Amino acid sequence: MGIDFEPFFKEYEALLALADKTFEKVRQDFPELVTCKVECADCCHALFDLPLIEALYINYHFNRTFKGQEKEAFLETVNQVDRQIYKLKKKANKDLEAGKTEEDILTELAEARVRCPLLNDQNQCDLYGFRPITCRLYGIPTSIGGKGRTCGLSGFKPGEQYPTVNIDILQNKLLQLSERFARAIESKYAGLGEMLVPLSMALLTAYDETYLGVKTADGVQEENPAETE
Repeated sequence: MGIDFEPFFKEYEALLALADKTFEKVRQDFPELVTCKVECADCCHALFDLPLIEALYINYHFNRTFKGQEKEAFLETVNQVDRQIYKLKKKANKDLEAGKTEEDILTELAEARVRCPLLNDQNQCDLYGFRPITCRLYGIPTSIGGKGRTCGLSGFKPGEQYPTVNIDILQNKLLQLSERFARAIESKYAGLGEMLVPLSMALLTAYDETYLGVKTADGVQEENPAETE
């Protein structure tokens, strides 16, 4: 593929470094409250979506890291997880249509436990160095939509004041970077930069020119197969 991801990946990696620095600062300031440790995999069962730039990044490193039969075995697990997530989201849509409030639905999804396909038998991440920002900040206080959240296994107590990472600000930066990437490749898909997908779908997707809606060498934009099925 002729798309140059490097400048966008570098910007994304700067955000990763910021997330890591923030986590370490909180860990140093509150060592008795941050209980994250090797083989603690509570965060590896959380359900969340990735913006386009994160999906591209982890997809790129997944395909560089795993090959042949090992990759095929991985993808079988990824498929199973993706089907599980699809069922959860399908139920959420039905609940919304039935009149359940969006807040209640989001609470249920936040409480859902889905084992990440990258979590190995030793309860460690097989792509730890390339894990998403959400994974890197799990375990310290965060806020999403104005509501504070933290790991239930940590020592942070609800209602008390702690330094808190505003996830909404980070997500906006990721979406802005994703949209700039979509404009840079001149994608024909207007909503490409706003796309959010679970990690499982990010690993399964072939992010080639056709999928991304990029012009071919002769200047013609190919049809996305997903639109013609």
